[in-house]
Amino acid sequence: MNICQTKTYLGIEFGSTRIKAILVDDKSAVIASGAHDWENRLENGVWTYSLEDIKGGLQDAYAKLAADFNEKYGEPLTTVGAMGFSAMMHGYMAFDKDGKLLVPFRTWRNTITGEASAKLTELFGFNIPQRWSIAHLYQAILNGEEHVKDISYVLTLAGYIHYMLTGKKILGVGEASGMFPIDSTTGKFDAEMMQKFDKLIADHSFGWTLGDVLPEVATAGECAGHLTEDGAKFIDPTGTLKAGIALCPPEGDAGTGMTATNSVRVRTGNVSAGTSVFAMIVLDKALSKLHPEIDMVTTPDGMPVAMVHCNNCSTDLDAWMRIFAEFAELSGHPIKKPALYDMLLMNAMNGDSDCGGMVSCNYFSGEHITHFEEGRPMLLRSPESSFTLSNLIRNNLFSALATLKIGMDILLSENVEIDKVLGHGGYFKTKGVGQKLLAAAMNTPVSVMETAGEGGAWGMAVLAQYMCLKGENESLADYLDNKVFAGMESITEAPAESDVAGFNAYIERYKRMLPAEKAAVESF
Repeated sequence: MNICQTKTYLGIEFGSTRIKAILVDDKSAVIASGAHDWENRLENGVWTYSLEDIKGGLQDAYAKLAADFNEKYGEPLTTVGAMGFSAMMHGYMAFDKDGKLLVPFRTWRNTITGEASAKLTELFGFNIPQRWSIAHLYQAILNGEEHVKDISYVLTLAGYIHYMLTGKKILGVGEASGMFPIDSTTGKFDAEMMQKFDKLIADHSFGWTLGDVLPEVATAGECAGHLTEDGAKFIDPTGTLKAGIALCPPEGDAGTGMTATNSVRVRTGNVSAGTSVFAMIVLDKALSKLHPEIDMVTTPDGMPVAMVHCNNCSTDLDAWMRIFAEFAELSGHPIKKPALYDMLLMNAMNGDSDCGGMVSCNYFSGEHITHFEEGRPMLLRSPESSFTLSNLIRNNLFSALATLKIGMDILLSENVEIDKVLGHGGYFKTKGVGQKLLAAAMNTPVSVMETAGEGGAWGMAVLAQYMCLKGENESLADYLDNKVFAGMESITEAPAESDVAGFNAYIERYKRMLPAEKAAVESF
């Protein structure tokens, strides 16, 4: 089968546990894919990935995609029409003038910037969460860290990959909005807040201003550079991929999630659920006041978005699944991972609506919405609890959404209007399970599209495609409606009364459990 490679579009996303590469055609259909599994690690109290992890993971994911393409089409992949890169938002990668990483990459998962977060929130009158890049930078200043004076530039993971491939320090506006607040009138970093920060640190005489070290900001649809010869070797050391390919602005996993679920229009929302979980609601009016639990970010085309972000979602569920996989292996009847998840998650729907009286805390790391600096995964049940397999798994599924529910209740207290909610990510892969439970948690219908399993890498490929194929003055929302999602099937689940009542009972139990979790953090 012949294919025009210049009419294909590549998206690669660095998720928490997987680097995924997706190649689509000009109709947004997936034509090749590849993936690389990886894990962050806790080193000296910091959640991190090494530069070797990043480069090796990128090359492995791309090599698998290229091999898949070659097998399907009988020719090597030498070029694409455009490409784009996405990653977990936020975090801190600080480099000196020679491109040396000054301290290990500090990911979004760290909750080590409490003092900086609080002081900057007060200074700006704008919520600055702990995981934001500016909070990490200011905390390093407050800590008196030696490396700060040597900083030449600060990037996120997506920005770092883009820089290595193009030589340009640029972020898409959605990704940039997780580094530093964006001025919605200009689509750039807020100039007044930047001046306040520079004044705040002026006595340190570092020799740089915030404008010197932050990247440029670009909007979806703009060209953000081209693949250099060195960049081509960085992604494909075999030399098969040729330089010169256009790159769209790098985005965060929030922006690609909004794109992948057609949730960039005002009053739409999406929930991305995997290792972390977050809800993104595109606003038609500003919130009435600052809420420290709610982040304000943007869509890839710069529209204001209220974001409820939770560090912890499915990690504890996945840990239990590994136990059951180990049991199956020992029994002499191993079960492949997708089949194991489907079997146990479907069975969870047979459990009691409130999980039989048990409750889990799913915190592997800190959680800002409930004010935890660290986490201890924990299962609690009373002698009267119905401790069955279906209730155990249902409990873990509920726990994965519990903190999101607490944050969403705060947002909905502002009378925010939502026309539709779409779910995507690994939590929704087993049909009819995660979607129904999210509908119960939010007490609103939830839709899942057929692209939900592809997630952010597919969304990133679509953003690369939009840069090349958009019509004159065609907005991202219109492009998605008319060119990408027109006629695409989705499944909508309305909340079941029994599930809503069960989740409400569970969430009250979850809140009562939190003092025990605090005690566990302090004593264990």
